[in-house]
Amino acid sequence: MIPAYQLLAQRIREDLGDMERSVHRAERAWQAAERAQSDQDVYIDSAALNLHSFYSGSERLFEYTAHQLDGGPPKGDAWHRELLRQMTLEVGGVRPAVISVQTAQRLDEFRRFRHVVRNGYAEYLEPGRIGDLAGKLPALWDRLRSELEAFAGFLEGVSRADDEVPE
Repeated sequence: MIPAYQLLAQRIREDLGDMERSVHRAERAWQAAERAQSDQDVYIDSAALNLHSFYSGSERLFEYTAHQLDGGPPKGDAWHRELLRQMTLEVGGVRPAVISVQTAQRLDEFRRFRHVVRNGYAEYLEPGRIGDLAGKLPALWDRLRSELEAFAGFLEGVSRADDEVPE
């Protein structure tokens, strides 16, 4: 058994649950914001925070993967964007691409939004932008979850590869 691969697969599966909760909370908050007659800003802030949390969860998994399998995440000012790109690359003899280029492109929009949330003030959040991302989230989540589950399956298969070698 290769423990590092097994541990990474387990971490992915556990973090998917946390990410799913953020997805559902973002969706519910945006729906409430659309219906709200008062306190709409509270629901918009909640949706924004959960969109931030969704992307941050993705990035944590990508960073952990980079540390465990790739020799580390990229360096420099654009490391967040480059990390997404790194996850689309196959690392020969080590791992397949973690996510597709299309998924990375869609996630990049959430990365940029996360930057706004992290470095701004709540009163400057644009409801239209939040609604747009909340609308895109379900399809992106389905795709990302599927790709991460497939990657976790790959890791589990590799982690057991030496168990199947006859002595």
